[in-house]
Amino acid sequence: MTDDLCFTPATELSPLIRSKALSPVELIDAVLARIEACEPRINAFATLAAERARDAAHRAEDALMKGEAAGALFGLPVTIKDLTETAGIPTERGSNALKGHVPAVDAPVIPRLEEAGAIVLGKTTTSEFGWSGVSRSPLSGITHNPWKEGYNAGASSAGAGAAAAAGYGPLHQGSDGAGSIRMPAHFSGIFGLKPTYGRVPNWPVPNNDQVSHVGPMTRTVADSALMLQAMAGPHPWDHTSLEAGPADYPALLEEGIAGLRVAYSPDLGHARVDEDVAALVQDAAEAFQSLGCTVESPEVPFGPDGPEIIRLLWPIHLHAYRPFLAEHEDRMDPGLVACIRAADGVSGATYLETRARKLAYVEAVHRFFEDWDLLLTPAVSVPAFPAERLQPEHWPAHPWDWIMWAEFSYPFNFSQNPAASVPCGFTGAGLPVGLQIVGRRFADLAVLQAARAFEQARPWADRRPAL
Repeated sequence: MTDDLCFTPATELSPLIRSKALSPVELIDAVLARIEACEPRINAFATLAAERARDAAHRAEDALMKGEAAGALFGLPVTIKDLTETAGIPTERGSNALKGHVPAVDAPVIPRLEEAGAIVLGKTTTSEFGWSGVSRSPLSGITHNPWKEGYNAGASSAGAGAAAAAGYGPLHQGSDGAGSIRMPAHFSGIFGLKPTYGRVPNWPVPNNDQVSHVGPMTRTVADSALMLQAMAGPHPWDHTSLEAGPADYPALLEEGIAGLRVAYSPDLGHARVDEDVAALVQDAAEAFQSLGCTVESPEVPFGPDGPEIIRLLWPIHLHAYRPFLAEHEDRMDPGLVACIRAADGVSGATYLETRARKLAYVEAVHRFFEDWDLLLTPAVSVPAFPAERLQPEHWPAHPWDWIMWAEFSYPFNFSQNPAASVPCGFTGAGLPVGLQIVGRRFADLAVLQAARAFEQARPWADRRPAL
């Protein structure tokens, strides 16, 4: 029963708490017991704030008994990614260079979640400074895929994805600069949504040309809708945040997607994809016809231009961490060091020329969406592989280029479109695979509705890793 609570969706836990059939203390104790049983085997936490969470649960229970329960997430546990600033809880960003750093101020998403009633459990692991698509850092080591120990749980929100899959409560905050919500969702068999850029404020505003999105990672689509509604809306600290407040995502989730025009691309015109992933994604895309959509496979003219752009911009934006090399290089991820050094000597003119190409690429993405409501692709080209590697063994080796197996995600960070990874099956080896659903800019609701319709047609949330 205790483990069942840990895997129960927020949408089911919330009415139990409000009716006093479930105590917030009982729920937090159950989730903490689950974490204690599975950690450090999975290693999803950079910092577990257990006593802080228990204190918050007791305050929530007192409020509940007084009839003062408030907020859509009242009494529900949530984890925060260790790239997100948290007052009083270490924010070390997976790096020895920031070991012991404790911020004095919360990022805006934290008070929003807490004002909605959520209880912070702690900080989930990230790759060093969020640089890679692999679930390890020199500070925290490997975060293991709950479906196979030692395997990649994927990208800088890996701790959040692994925590969701392992039953560490229903709600997990992630961020995504080139796939770091969608990739862990794919590898760990959960749902992850990268909302439209600026839908959720991100502070400090990253110095990476407006590609980092904050969003929810959950076991069900409805839980992400609930969480997104709590996090979304403008904030003065993030000058790039969208003026519009959130839609009522939970109330509108079930409206369906009949009549939508859906494009399906197995490769964006250039990407290599493993056969087992390709077969599952194609089958999932075909299911959208039975959901009332028109599904076609048009050419994707912007796709082949992406690889050269990302491989120049990614090292340049990571060059912001170059000052750390003087003191910390021998304790940093060697792949990150190689990636930083790849930008040495790149001129400002070259950067501006490449950024101009990126802006033309973004325009081409949005022109494509004039004809299509949704685009379906693989979320990632490969299933999980050993986490000590940057590339699967059957892919080319490279000192820093993990992007070769993740060509489907960064285009929609460039273009700022909403995009999600939805579980669409398991390989013969029992590893999860995700379908990526991309919507027009600002069409977060359409992506959620499409994911919900697919979830109803192909349920996945009852699958649990054997831990």
